[in-house]
Amino acid sequence: MASITVRNLDDGLKRRLRIRAAENGRSMEQEARDILRTALGEASATSTDLGSSIRARFAPLGGVELELPPREPIRNPPSLD
Repeated sequence: MASITVRNLDDGLKRRLRIRAAENGRSMEQEARDILRTALGEASATSTDLGSSIRARFAPLGGVELELPPREPIRNPPSLD
């Protein structure tokens, strides 16, 4: 197993971690491991890109057929004389 060192941890954050660990009956180290495991476990469940997520959300509603206007040539740019 690997280990990491977290430097420059804010005192308030450390205090909150210590309190949370005590409330859950765990050491601060075990609490930090649990927080990391939970946070990173959720990220892998939502690893699809944004476009696929949007498509999956709206797919049950059905599609919409839009009539596209015909393309026209690009206009000449205005003269800045």
